[in-house]
Order: sequence, then structure tokens, then C-alpha cells
Amino acid sequence: MSFEESHGDLFRSSLEQILNRKHPLYQLANKIDWEKFDKSFGALFVQNQGRPGLPTRLVVGLHYLKHAYNESDESVVAHLLENPYWQYFCGFKQFQHELPIDPSSLTRWRKRLGPDKVAELLVGTIQTAQEEKLLTEKHVERVNVDTTVQEKAIAFPTDARLYHKARRILVRLARKNSINLRQSYERVGKRAYLKQGRYAAASQHNRAKKETRRLKTILGRTIRDIQRKCSEPEGRLAKVLTIASAIFNQKRNDTNKVYSVHAPEVECIAKGKVHKKYEFGCKVAMVSSSKDNWILAIDALHGNPYDGHTLNDSLKQVKQVTGWTPLHAYCDRGYRGASKEITDTEIHLVGKSKKSMEHSRWKWYARRSAIEPIFGHLKSDNRLERNHLQGRDGDRMNAILSGCGFNLRKLLRAFFLPFFRWLFWIKIAHSTELIDLNLSETNFEMLSAHAF
Repeated sequence: MSFEESHGDLFRSSLEQILNRKHPLYQLANKIDWEKFDKSFGALFVQNQGRPGLPTRLVVGLHYLKHAYNESDESVVAHLLENPYWQYFCGFKQFQHELPIDPSSLTRWRKRLGPDKVAELLVGTIQTAQEEKLLTEKHVERVNVDTTVQEKAIAFPTDARLYHKARRILVRLARKNSINLRQSYERVGKRAYLKQGRYAAASQHNRAKKETRRLKTILGRTIRDIQRKCSEPEGRLAKVLTIASAIFNQKRNDTNKVYSVHAPEVECIAKGKVHKKYEFGCKVAMVSSSKDNWILAIDALHGNPYDGHTLNDSLKQVKQVTGWTPLHAYCDRGYRGASKEITDTEIHLVGKSKKSMEHSRWKWYARRSAIEPIFGHLKSDNRLERNHLQGRDGDRMNAILSGCGFNLRKLLRAFFLPFFRWLFWIKIAHSTELIDLNLSETNFEMLSAHAF
């Protein structure tokens, strides 16, 4: 190995020398308390046994960037290799030319932490805003509260699709466990499934129902065949067999139905939307500040609870995240009756007449609707619209990380304003010939200082 190869880092420029120090992402990287995450997550990783754990700042930074810029695990790692500002944000001192992490490592890291530890990433964004005086106690005095639906990444759950998919997975697992089935129904089941879809599209409903009954019969035969030949199934086979039996036995008007084989936790939620009557996923409760719209609390809730029953836990999460208790909470009529069990916060329900109160009070009631576009941005920009993470913990982590991404974009905009003013000043100075390319570095810095 040559001297240049063994000491290559000595001859490479650091990112601090290459990057623009007024860039918002550069400034934000120096404002976040990264050491706090090392102390909090360090106990979950065993030292001196096996391969060393990944740097905490790298993984936390990738999750921040993933949900701030609406990327997947694969794309955020790929873009990290191309963007020097992203590399500096994730803690690298020099530009990296090879992938520093495999995308699957992000999945294992999330599973090890769990949703309660991932919630500290939301606390990190709020603390950064508090240190920069962008979020004060006055912001938390009045909050808006509402719920939405986080849909799961599943196909629309028709009976025919559920019967067909459950039968295919059971056959595959039976082969893996060396169970010799009497018949796999691969060709027969596929033909019946295709016919059912074509008959339904052609509005031939009687024929479509006949094929659906045939798919259900095939699923029942497969379940009974496996139960006869494997009286005590284990592992994945036992779990799928239970789910398939529930799909086979459930009726149209049953409660707690199964809508997906690989995501049995999915619930059917009706929110009264005209364009989408039913949504399949879980409910998400969120609290935002009435002033400046910071996300103060967000979490996924299973069981499709009544909105009013979620308010107390949401306000407690605000206290845990910010350290302050809201004095006024503005909610829609779905929270009727919630004020009986809450004493520290005054609950205000919208729907009152504007003529019945002063303008200073009415403006806060009108601000309650400001939480609706936040849901829209979370779904379109921060990966809340379609959750790809597995299980109930995956639902909670995706909702929390979506809130982190939203707050991170607000922090970047706060740092972007002086950066934009600096660029605008330099452009005006060049256009009016106020500066010359041969100016000394001292004069250039003095000129740039006027932008702030």
C-alpha cells in the first residue's frame, strides 16, 4: 500500500471547507444536540461483542432526512452518497464515495428501539426549536387537536382477494414445513380469482359471487388439510393458520374483521369523507400549536377509539415533549364530553357563533382549522399517507417520524430565510457593481454581514 493510499484522508478536504456555512442544513446540523441521542440509545447496543453498532448520529440523521424529504430507506441512503450537505448533517467529516450503511440496517435499528425510544427524535426537534427561541411557552398555551387516518400499505380488501392470498401463503408455508398437501389449488384458485375479477368488472354479480364461494371453499379445504397433517403447527405457519381461519369464518357485519394477511392489525375506519368512505389503517391523534403550527404531539392509536377518549393522552404527550402544559385546546365536535376528565386544560369546541364572542376570542376558534393542512402536508410530504412499516409498532413509529420530518422542515425554513437574504444581497451587489471580484476577503465578509 502506497503512502497516498494509507494516508488518503490527510490529503482530502473536509466538508467544512467545501460547504457553504450559511446553508440551512449546515446550520441545523450544528444546532441539534446529537450527544443526547448517544446517551439515550447507547444502552441498547452491546459493546465489545460482535460487529460495532452504527453511529447514532448517522441513523438518526437518516431518519430525519427520510421523513423530511419523503424518501424510502433505499432512496435516502442512495441520496446520502450524492449530497454533501446530507453527509455533513449525518456526522461525516469528509465526502464519502461508498455507501456507509445498508438500507436494511435502518429497519433493524427501528425494531431495536421501538416507538417509545423513537419518540425522542420528536423531542429533539422541539428542543432545537426551543433553544433557537422559535418555540416558546406562549406557543403552547393554545393548541389545536384533531385525528386522521394513517392508511396501511395493503391492497383493497375484497373477500375474493383475501381467500386467494390466504390460500397461497398457506400452501407456501406448508411446503416449507414439508407438509404434503392433497392438492395445492394453484391453477384452480388462480383461474377462479381471475374469473371473479372479470365478472365483477362486467357487473355480472351472480357469477362473481359463485367464484367467490369457490375461492372460500378452496381455502377451507386447504386449512383442514393442514390441520389434519400438522396437529401442532409452530412459528409462522401457526400464525398464518389462525389468520386464515379468521378470514374463512368472518361474516359481512362482524366486528374486528381481518383485512390483510400480512397486516392483521389493520382496521376499517369511516371518517365521513365523500371521496373515500372507508380507510384501512389506524387512527392518528395529533396536537399542534395554534401559533406557528409546530407539531407538539403525535401518535398512532389502534382500536378505532372515540376522539374524545384520546385527548387526555395527547395532552400528556405535549407535556412530556415540551415540558409545558397547554392552557387552551381547540377541538372539533368529535371531542364532545372530553372536558369532564381534564382539569389543567380548558377545552373549546368549534361550532359557536361568531356574534356570541369577541374578536380576540373568535380568532383562536377560527385557527382550529389550521390543523387540517398540517395533515395534508404530513401525508403528501412526510410519509403519513401510506405506512410501509410492519405491525402496530411500525404504525406508531411512522406517525412519530412523520411529525419529526414536519418539524425539521420548519426548522430548515427558519434557517433558510437569512440564507435567502444573503444570496439576494450578493445578487443585488453584483448587479449594481457594488463589489468587484478582486475585493479582499475582509471586505467580502463585511458586505455579507449586512444580510443579517
